[in-house]
Amino acid sequence: MDSPFWIYCVGLSAQIFYFGRIFVQWYLSEKHKTVESPTLYWVFSTIGSMIMFLYGCLRNDFAIIFGEFITFYIYMWNINAKGLYRKLPRFVPYVQALIPLAALLFLMHDIPRFAENYFHSDGLPLGLLLFGMAGQFTFKSRFIYQWIYSYRHKESTLPLGFWIIAVIGSVMIITYGAIRHDWVLIVGQLGIIVSIRNIMIALKYDRKKC
Repeated sequence: MDSPFWIYCVGLSAQIFYFGRIFVQWYLSEKHKTVESPTLYWVFSTIGSMIMFLYGCLRNDFAIIFGEFITFYIYMWNINAKGLYRKLPRFVPYVQALIPLAALLFLMHDIPRFAENYFHSDGLPLGLLLFGMAGQFTFKSRFIYQWIYSYRHKESTLPLGFWIIAVIGSVMIITYGAIRHDWVLIVGQLGIIVSIRNIMIALKYDRKKC
């Protein structure tokens, strides 16, 4: 289950961007006394996701790849909703959208080898992989919820349900990371503290509106 230290460094670099997005979002939420959805949150998310996708490949961990692929295009939707793409060259979002697709096609060009590496590894039993994928799906599904909520309200926002799902998913991923001896996954879930704090801010804000 263990990997060379440099591979963990790749995962850690992804977590730096994820921590960056959490810090920016937390700081602005505390400052404005309401849950914020800053543009930088989504920019850091796309960068962190691409690096974490690479980390999942290096770790032969399809649960990580699966989780990152789910949310990458939702990050892009939020960036577009924030109007950032209108300020960039027109080719940027197209190139960005092709990156994970190209990577996935490269991984799957040899289906038997792909299945052997990611689904029949002695270091990652299928049952554990499925649990990890369930944890990743739960954790990442908060962005599916966020996208549906934001689409309906016609603005990029981070609603209360987003943070509740985040806490549940974090607990599952921490458990998976502990079994996998993957301290990068565990460290990456320290954001559960900010998720809980955002729940508190959101509930307090809702009470004030009432």
